[in-house]
Amino acid sequence: MATKVNTEGILMFEQPFAKVPYENYRKAFRTSQRNIERDFTPVQNTANELLANAKRGSLNAQDAISSIEGMIGKVESLKRKLSDLQETSARPTQDVIRERLQHLSSMESVSSTSSPEFARWADTRLDRWLVDWCLRNGKENTAKKISKQKDIATLVDIDLFTDIRRIEDALLRHSCTEALAWCTENKSALRKIKSTLEFDLRLQEYIELSRVRKAPEAIAYSRKYLLPWQETHLAQVQQASALLAYPPTTSCGPYKRLYDPSRWYNLVRAFRAAVYNLNSLPTDPLLHLALYAGLASLKLPACYCHSTKNVDCPVCDGEAWGSSQSLGKLAQEVPFSHHANSTIVCRISGKIMDADNMPMAFPDGNVYSREALEEMAAKNGGVVTCPRLGTTCEFAALRKVFIS
Repeated sequence: MATKVNTEGILMFEQPFAKVPYENYRKAFRTSQRNIERDFTPVQNTANELLANAKRGSLNAQDAISSIEGMIGKVESLKRKLSDLQETSARPTQDVIRERLQHLSSMESVSSTSSPEFARWADTRLDRWLVDWCLRNGKENTAKKISKQKDIATLVDIDLFTDIRRIEDALLRHSCTEALAWCTENKSALRKIKSTLEFDLRLQEYIELSRVRKAPEAIAYSRKYLLPWQETHLAQVQQASALLAYPPTTSCGPYKRLYDPSRWYNLVRAFRAAVYNLNSLPTDPLLHLALYAGLASLKLPACYCHSTKNVDCPVCDGEAWGSSQSLGKLAQEVPFSHHANSTIVCRISGKIMDADNMPMAFPDGNVYSREALEEMAAKNGGVVTCPRLGTTCEFAALRKVFIS
């Protein structure tokens, strides 16, 4: 039976899909704006100075020509910078935005979930989610291969996650340089979300100077980079100021924690959280979120009882309980489903039991579908066996069960 496409529900998953290239385009625009402000201001100052000299009657023709030639050179240099930025960043990002919006708008012409167009669109979406999962789990080569084979390079964010991985690797090597450069590029956006990532990175650099007992450099660094944060982080700045009095081997709790190398892993998590926040990316892979939705509709208390497991239920999967990479593991994180009308599934065939495939009860009370028991009886001369208790009886001895 054809089902109408739930466009609104589908688009709820697609906010990051459109937001990531938009953020990239906004970043390119801000870079262009900074270049204009930095390079065009001297041109304006020179022009104002020439105008002022002309009004005073002290304008020298040769100096004016030289100044004008310098202004022309600066404007041409600015033009080249903006042109390069347009070719290398802005225009490719525009193309990505256009293709992604076209991909989403194609859903408007899909009439039902049973149509071939929806099947193709859903396959592409699954490929995108697989690439997203690979990128989040450090499998960049696999992500690139899928992207190339499926021709979806403009629909996935390989460059973004490659940049994230580069900065995270630097943090794990105990270097804040790359992360601080990223904070500078996104300073206004981080301020809007009230992120403290930059302060945390600055504090860590100060801690590393204290660790190697470079007191003068640490004091100078604190004055330059930590004191500007004292209005919002006064307690931490004060504690950091006293750190120089404690060696890395100290047993004093507050300062021992500052020297703890695990702080670098906290910085990695804080950085990733900030990146995801700016790009509206969920903390979990999109594939997991989609699976959560399906598992939440299937999860029942019976799934966690060995005597009532269903072979075709992903939550009941026997290997799922002991594996960290299974649907059963994911199902542990979602609530049990609530069904207004119960659905009874045959343990043997995995098919739903209804008026067309009635439940049949053994004398011991266990219930299975008529189709599965008829097939069993046909293979065993009219005798059926309960898979749970092993009891046998004639098919004619089974009782019909009516669902109320």
